[in-house]
Amino acid sequence: MRRLLTLTAALALVAGSALADPVVLRANPVDDDGRVTLGDIFENAGGSAGVLVANRTGPSVVLEAGPLQAMASRAGLQWANPMGLRRVVVRNAGMAPGATVSSAAPRAVATRTATLEVLTYARNLAAGDVIQPEDVIWSTVQAHLAQGGSPSDAEQVIGLSARRALRAGAVVGARDLVSPRVIARNDMVQVAFVAGGVSLTITGRATRDAAVGEPVPVLNLTSGRTIDAIAAGPGRAMAGAAVRAASPQFAAR
Repeated sequence: MRRLLTLTAALALVAGSALADPVVLRANPVDDDGRVTLGDIFENAGGSAGVLVANRTGPSVVLEAGPLQAMASRAGLQWANPMGLRRVVVRNAGMAPGATVSSAAPRAVATRTATLEVLTYARNLAAGDVIQPEDVIWSTVQAHLAQGGSPSDAEQVIGLSARRALRAGAVVGARDLVSPRVIARNDMVQVAFVAGGVSLTITGRATRDAAVGEPVPVLNLTSGRTIDAIAAGPGRAMAGAAVRAASPQFAAR
């Protein structure tokens, strides 16, 4: 009898999952009142459209895909996440692509001037700040203000570092951002030599800043010689013949 009840419960669970309504993530999820619901995020949410998922207090809110998928499931919705997204960004409807021009804006300008949807900075950033999902938003700007080579996807800039101070509202430009520096000039760095299955590690002082994968000359304080290395992480670098061959800057020497 107990085995029968267990089997019945398992079948009910599978059936419930199969009966869940499949939904599709909206191309550009937005909300207009700070209350983010399943209907703001998914198309065809039906009776679960009003289920509250999060409260947005700034220009956008970032939701992790796993917990969002679980919330949808509890509400009777099935989101397969076919693109394997790690997070979903929900923005203020007034700042999202396609937002209507404010009635306070001069109509003559709105009709005569071509506009584009571009990524802009949502807040002031200092040099070295790492871009987070909430730091960039889509905005409508006059075409002549858009920079050439401006990224078409926020994922292209999230995780990069500001090369200089950047102001809120400015259009995101490729030249504004660099890979985050993991080694700073004068940092003590462990350099690993790997050759023929043998690994040797020494410690030296970096003579320049470097991001992961960039060359970083390291001064061996014992011998006074400079080691040509490649930054591998915070306080770590790699050196050796294979590293030199893989780096155009070193291979040319």
